[in-house]
Amino acid sequence: MTCPSLLTRRPVVGDAVDSMAARVRAEDTLGQFARFVLVGASTTLVYALFFAALESLGYLPAHVAATAVSTLLANEMHRRLTFHAGERVHWLTAQLEAGGVTVIGLLLTSASLAVLNSLAPDAGVATQVTLVVTVTGLVGLMRFIALRWLFRPRAASPA
Repeated sequence: MTCPSLLTRRPVVGDAVDSMAARVRAEDTLGQFARFVLVGASTTLVYALFFAALESLGYLPAHVAATAVSTLLANEMHRRLTFHAGERVHWLTAQLEAGGVTVIGLLLTSASLAVLNSLAPDAGVATQVTLVVTVTGLVGLMRFIALRWLFRPRAASPA
């Protein structure tokens, strides 16, 4: 006779990981948003590393350079991984469309850093990066909406 507790299979850790991986691979909005967040987190790390490495140049040059590098990387990763648009959307098109939203983000984060610098001139790199990450997170949500619904290719209308 089989033990009744063995008749009900409980999920194991591997099942949860498989389920999460399936969610990230899904082509629906939630799957795309999950990939968008993962790309955003990884390119934010790239931003933080560049910003910290260039911080001796001053907060603004470091911020602009780190933003440029991380944005180019993020735009390409979003084109290929988040939206699987590598075949549909040209590299330059993706850079220009997402870059426009990034300019807004660059202005907002630069202004935020300027305010922080005026209020707390001795603020450390961690504080500066935290501020930029917070503002960028809000701008990132705006970017996702723009890339997901505004800039997506339209289906050809019947003649």
